[in-house]
Amino acid sequence: MTTTELADNETLIAGIIAALRTVHDPEIPVNIYDLGLIYRIEPKPDGLVEIDMTLTAPGCPVAGEMLSWVEKAVIEVGGIDKVAVQLVFDPPWDSSRMTDDVKLELGLL
Repeated sequence: MTTTELADNETLIAGIIAALRTVHDPEIPVNIYDLGLIYRIEPKPDGLVEIDMTLTAPGCPVAGEMLSWVEKAVIEVGGIDKVAVQLVFDPPWDSSRMTDDVKLELGLL
């Protein structure tokens, strides 16, 4: 990857992260990125971005809806034509994945 391609990829990922921060977990009033629910963001050269995410609890009643919320938010990022969101449970989510700001906001620090 050239320096320009690397910079473009970093800009794209920053845009994806900003979009993910607009999606909030309905049970915890925090965005899914800072909550640590996003495990992988991988832009592909053909305008596809693959995202692996998890849930705070496997039995989340809005799991299907959350996947579409992620897709709708990320598809708005320039340069992205398709979003493939995969729900994964390995490794299981725990509170250590949250950012320190979120832990502070939720009174965990």
